Amino acid sequence: MRTQVKICGVTRAEDIELALAEGAKYIGINAYPKSPRCVPLGRIDELLEIVPPGKAVVVDVAPDQARVREYKDLGFDRFQFHFDLTIPMAAISGWCNLLGPEALWLAPRIPDPIPVFPQILMEFTETILLDTFSKDAYGGTGISGQNWQRFLDCTILYQHKRWILAGGLRPDNVQEALRFTQAQTIDVASGVEAEPGIKDADRLRELFAKVREHDADSQTP
Repeated sequence: MRTQVKICGVTRAEDIELALAEGAKYIGINAYPKSPRCVPLGRIDELLEIVPPGKAVVVDVAPDQARVREYKDLGFDRFQFHFDLTIPMAAISGWCNLLGPEALWLAPRIPDPIPVFPQILMEFTETILLDTFSKDAYGGTGISGQNWQRFLDCTILYQHKRWILAGGLRPDNVQEALRFTQAQTIDVASGVEAEPGIKDADRLRELFAKVREHDADSQTP
């Protein structure tokens, strides 16, 4: 099976075009104002023009309903929302009602350790993204590996959901991560950057080469 790759935190047309040429399944555009990868709403249209239908993912942290409607009106296909576990369930339910569970990707910020995944979240989505926990950020930290076992455990326990692995994935560790977690979809941002929001073309190509190599090895009898 071919690994699906989401390249996240893009801010430039050339990075989108290269990621798509290399085989990216999804392109993530960060609209969270506090992120160094944030794309202002006024610039999102020009980037979305380059992204084929079905591939555009907006990324934000606990947006209100008005903001979510703006993202929907802009034409995004998927909606990846990060949040703390203290968020009112009514907020998540509101996202689900507006977008539908197929389009809503939930990315809870889960501290280590936590004994049981908060199963109530599964009522609202078909897709859950697990990132490495940071007390100071909601993603894009470049910290890797700390959630690999949790990710594997969740995919085994909750096979009826789709799980996306994120957190410090780079060309030099992506094959190890895929072998350990058996992830079918990964999310990569800082691991292919020259600086926040600016992708490094060589690292981006290398990442996809490593993923293709892993996929080919996995299919070998």
